[in-house]
Amino acid sequence: MAISVKKICFLQNKKLILYVNLDTIAVMNNKIRGYVYILTNPSFRDDWIKIGKSSRYPDIRSKELDNTSVSLPYRVYATIKTVKFNEVEKLVHRFIKKLNPNLRIRESREFFNIKPEDAADIFEDISETIDDAEVEYWSGNTKVVSADNDNKQRKQGKLFSFYDKGLSDGDIIKFVDDKTITAAIFGKREVKFEDKKWKLSPLVYEIFKRKNELNSSGAYQGAAYFEFNGIKLKDLPDKELLKQIN
Repeated sequence: MAISVKKICFLQNKKLILYVNLDTIAVMNNKIRGYVYILTNPSFRDDWIKIGKSSRYPDIRSKELDNTSVSLPYRVYATIKTVKFNEVEKLVHRFIKKLNPNLRIRESREFFNIKPEDAADIFEDISETIDDAEVEYWSGNTKVVSADNDNKQRKQGKLFSFYDKGLSDGDIIKFVDDKTITAAIFGKREVKFEDKKWKLSPLVYEIFKRKNELNSSGAYQGAAYFEFNGIKLKDLPDKELLKQIN
């Protein structure tokens, strides 16, 4: 039974329980959506970032970290918002360690030598496995609808989808650097390669690994490395946009 917020707001076992009538919402500290964030700083070396977590709004957290240990303020690059932010932060750190254990600058700290856009790609891949996860992009510590990374527009929280690009199951895509390597679309975000289902970014990693050509970060934006009819997947227009033009 929901109790009016005017009647009860108390601490129990270090968990804040707030009952609201009408809405019947129960908010507990293990139910609140928090953030896993990517922070950049102009005073860092190239491609150094901080990946941490907070139950507070990301721009507030970035200001809390603005102290004498860094000469310039932090900037929020991207976030994942989810109730599982504690678990997701650990998952992101493990993911990066698996790519390359040397990318973590210090084991006890949250600093990594990886491009922020590559870390954001990891965010997007991981967010697919979390029901309530929402990837957000920021500019000037303000959440924005789109962010311009490497001169390409990335919409807030919008993951790449073959179906959005007008492609269908069974369509064949080719690896940009080696057209003999092909995969068949097998769902909204997956392909079939060598009788196994893959998401694009892990598949690109696997291909470069076999070629002994992995980059320093080991992270890839999958849609930039495959093409359909001679056009990179990342450059294919959305189906809805084509409808508007036509």
